[in-house]
Amino acid sequence: MRCLLALCVGAAVCFGAIDSARAAETASGSVRLKDLGRFLGRRDNMLVGYGIVTGLSGSGDAPRNQATRQAMQNLLSQFDLVVPVEQIQSRNVAMVMITATLPATANVGDKIDVNVTSTGDARSIAGGTLIMSPLRGPDKRVYALAQGPVTVGGFRFDGNGNLRQKNHPTVGVVSEGGTVEVPVRAELVADNGHLDYILKNADAVTSERIAARINESMGSGAATSLDPETVRIRAPQNPGRLNAFVAFIEGLSVIPDVASRVIINERTGTIAAGGDTRISPITISHGDLRVSIDTEYTASQPNFIGIADDSVRSLIVGNSRLGVEEGDQHVAMSYKQTTVAELVASLAKARVNTRDVISILQAIKAAGALHADLVVQ
Repeated sequence: MRCLLALCVGAAVCFGAIDSARAAETASGSVRLKDLGRFLGRRDNMLVGYGIVTGLSGSGDAPRNQATRQAMQNLLSQFDLVVPVEQIQSRNVAMVMITATLPATANVGDKIDVNVTSTGDARSIAGGTLIMSPLRGPDKRVYALAQGPVTVGGFRFDGNGNLRQKNHPTVGVVSEGGTVEVPVRAELVADNGHLDYILKNADAVTSERIAARINESMGSGAATSLDPETVRIRAPQNPGRLNAFVAFIEGLSVIPDVASRVIINERTGTIAAGGDTRISPITISHGDLRVSIDTEYTASQPNFIGIADDSVRSLIVGNSRLGVEEGDQHVAMSYKQTTVAELVASLAKARVNTRDVISILQAIKAAGALHADLVVQ
């Protein structure tokens, strides 16, 4: 009993230490490698196909759509029904394109979502059912079959010249309507016996930090930074330990190096910047000056009214007034060295509106004091 109690206490201390270490890494700004990139070979696969949606209430393709009529004839011929193309006049069917995303690893029988989009002149595919259709990859091989009721997040109703529409009723989803028919496996290990880790955002400093972190955990020479985007890792000798090896690598944490960048959206007045984006010593003077010109027109009538003489005419005289008004918001500040966050906070205290803050940041960038990329959307 004492041994069991000691074992439980030891396990609790061990897991507590692991949780404390992870909490410390999170607090220090560390990010898991799983969130910074992926292993080369692990990728999604695009599938595409075409099919027929049936059961529409007169909102399908028009009879003049030859592609839909031909597709319906091909479908009916599979059930030993010979129907001439000219006799297919129904508006209860629509020809659609279907797309899906096959995960990097999939087994036979796995379910995937299927997107359905109309390719003809159908007004709506709401309430329809997708008939079994193949989904092919770039190699023309069938990887999945799609079938099921179509869910549309909109509607379209018209009658007597009145129209009511919400969203796009010609686009829908068959939730888990695709069934995988061919298993797929991600090939992570290259022929040279290495794994290549690819960063989402290429950065030379982050790439070097990742290689150093892996070498610190697995020994010198386990990883090498090839370029700002790729870190090459030596694969384990036993293929059966590959999944555990990848899980261990993805669980490691590093502090990524982030390029200083200020994002400005002038339409919405939004400013987004890293908290450590630096600004060199600068002086800012900002005022609100309004200039207005008002013109008043008056008519000058001659004394002899009613005398028919071409030389006597009315005269239009314009009197203009120029007004200059200086607003209450006048800001003059000097900063020895600060960040964008501190600058925006101090300008907000001075009641400078967001659009004026955007103008100030653009002026600071033009002056060469803002050490970050200024991206205006």
